Amino acid sequence: MVINLDGDAVALGRGALYALRQSVLQDLGDQAAARLQEAGQAGGADVYACFQRWLREQMGVDDPGAIGAAALGSVLSDFFYALGWGRVTIDRVGAALAIDTMEWVEAEPNTGAAYPSCFLSAGFLADFMGRLANRALVAMEVECRSCNHPRCRFLIGSPELIEAVYQAVSEGRDYLSATLP
Repeated sequence: MVINLDGDAVALGRGALYALRQSVLQDLGDQAAARLQEAGQAGGADVYACFQRWLREQMGVDDPGAIGAAALGSVLSDFFYALGWGRVTIDRVGAALAIDTMEWVEAEPNTGAAYPSCFLSAGFLADFMGRLANRALVAMEVECRSCNHPRCRFLIGSPELIEAVYQAVSEGRDYLSATLP
């Protein structure tokens, strides 16, 4: 499937993405995650604009909100794969939406990272999914292939829910305990 980037997005090699992330992490230390997430959020609107064009061209759908819940995972998987990010699956995890992928491009598999580190992706997924849902959403990566997990898992939810997930993880609890209604 071809995506018409139409000036909203550019192709960037995996090596450049890794080098940029590593440089920001090295230079900004504890501030890096927040800065990369901010950059990702800034790009969410552009990726969403590409998604709207792609839907129109590939599926004849003008309103992304018209995609049924049962088809959403497959549609987003095809779109993210066509952009080069990787295939995804979408599931409900308690009150959160989970986006799972075994091939997400930002992850550097088996590097033994201490914590999930697809920060740019968390930012752009929060903005993108918020636009799709027409409300403010937050994303947090809770599993990452860079940490030797078998997949990257992003939880998407309200700011309050994701804050509760962050608090649970910070306290050493399983993120699943915070997603339950």
